[in-house]
Parts: sequence; C-alpha cells; structure tokens
Amino acid sequence: MLVFNTLLIFKASNAILLIQTAMTNLKPIALILCTLFIATNANLIEETCMQTPNHDLCVQYLQADPHSSDADVSGLALIMVNVIKTKAKNALVKIHQLLQGSPEPGQKEALNTCGGQYNAILVADVPQAIASLQKGDPKFAVDSANDAAIEATSCENNFSGKSPLTNDNNSMHDVAAVTSAIVKLLL
Repeated sequence: MLVFNTLLIFKASNAILLIQTAMTNLKPIALILCTLFIATNANLIEETCMQTPNHDLCVQYLQADPHSSDADVSGLALIMVNVIKTKAKNALVKIHQLLQGSPEPGQKEALNTCGGQYNAILVADVPQAIASLQKGDPKFAVDSANDAAIEATSCENNFSGKSPLTNDNNSMHDVAAVTSAIVKLLL
C-alpha cells in the first residue's frame, strides 16, 4: 500500500510538473498571439479611421469601447451607431431641461423642433442602421447616419441667433459623418 501511494504521489507530482512546464512554455506563445490580435485590431481601427472625415474623433470613440478589441468593420460601424444613439439621448435630455427652464424668446419653438429631430434619430435612424448592419445590407445604415447628420444641422439652423445646442449639434454631425464613412467601407 505504501508503494502504491508513493507511486500515485510520484505520478501526480510529475503530472503537475508537466502541466506547470507546459504552462510556462505556452505563456509566451499565448502572449504573442494575444499581442498580435490586439495589434491587428488596433491597426484595423487606425486603417478604418484614416478613411473617415475625422480620424481623431473616430479613434477616440472606437478605442473607448471595449467591444472594438475584437470587432470587424461592421462591428466598428455598430459601435459608432451606438455613439449616435447616446448623443441623441443626451441632446434630448438637454432639450427637455432647456424647455423646463425659461428659454429665450423664440427658442421654445426651435427647441421643440429639435426635440422632434433628435427623437427621429432615436426611433428611426438608429434602429434602421442597426438592423441593416446586422442583416449585412449596409446601404440603409449609410442613409441613417447621413440623416442623423442632416437632422443635427437642421436643428442648428432652427435657431435665429445663438443656439444652446451648437455643441450637441456639431458633435452629432461629426459622429454621424464618421459613422457614414465607416459604413461605406462595407459597400
């Protein structure tokens, strides 16, 4: 019995040693593969963003999203559609806050119109873009991104004089233009 237990302990120790040796030897390979994958995806982001009208903005938003690390171009486009969605929601919150306060004379109508435009981005453009990208038919996603840019520009033009939404509108326009350019790469 003692011999059998010693033999089991010996075999178990050798198995553990073998596993530890394999793990030690495989770690550099796994690290190299992981590094290559990350570098390749960083290159995909860089190459993709170079083909947009605002490289720095594109890189900023894509690198900020953890899903970009394993995304293809379609996945990068979906990330940017989600940025459009977030910006539209934020703009609507700001519009509602401005309407709850005391808008300057003539701004109430413009804010209401902008609210409708940003709502259209949320209920029509974003869902259409997501559905078309998921179906592999990116043409409608291009149309949706372009429409979001148009809606933001139109909102800005609703104001006679200073708009309280200039930063939101410019930001939406720029993000939508980047999104459109990325989606066009899929055509």
